[in-house]
Amino acid sequence: MSVSDFMTKKVVTVTPATPVFDAIDVMKAHNIHRLPVVEEGHLVGLITEGVIQSALPSKATSLSVYELNYLINKTNVSDIMIKDVLTIQPTALLEDAIAKMRTNSVAVLPVLDNGNLVGIITNNDIFDAFLKITGYHEGGTRISVNISKDKSGVIADLSKILADHQMSISTIVVNRKSDGTIVEFQVVSKQVIKIRELFEDAGYQVVDAVLTNVK
Repeated sequence: MSVSDFMTKKVVTVTPATPVFDAIDVMKAHNIHRLPVVEEGHLVGLITEGVIQSALPSKATSLSVYELNYLINKTNVSDIMIKDVLTIQPTALLEDAIAKMRTNSVAVLPVLDNGNLVGIITNNDIFDAFLKITGYHEGGTRISVNISKDKSGVIADLSKILADHQMSISTIVVNRKSDGTIVEFQVVSKQVIKIRELFEDAGYQVVDAVLTNVK
């Protein structure tokens, strides 16, 4: 899975000369919290709600409302934008984007391809990706099986149990822990009790079996 699979491709941008008030209006209109700043097709900065709030005078200021409005009206995006922007390539692994965001404590990465802005990936995009990868929106049964002694072919064995009973698998997630390995299957069928019994009858320890995306 690459960044291009989950990034937002229709990117709303502003220019360095955009007044801060206008940038705020653009964010509100599109219900977003940050804007790449582009000049002549090149990314030159990033403006976010947090950056704007930090740049505004404190509530304890002695400036009048009129003076505040005048000051803000005179402020352009280029005056306060983040200039040293972390970016990522569309071909990068999704995990690379997550690691980069976590390491640098940022919630957004503009996506550049040969210097051109082709998308943007945010923490919300990451959350959406997780839900898709785990098959949450498809509904069905989530069953977790504990593998105390991992061995080659165990995933195939578990999958065959479901296949032999015409049960389709949406996703498989392997969680390796210090005391064993948990294999989670998202199964299209909603027959929770039957699926649990299939694995237990085959000698496997079922940690949990629940319906997902129940409405």
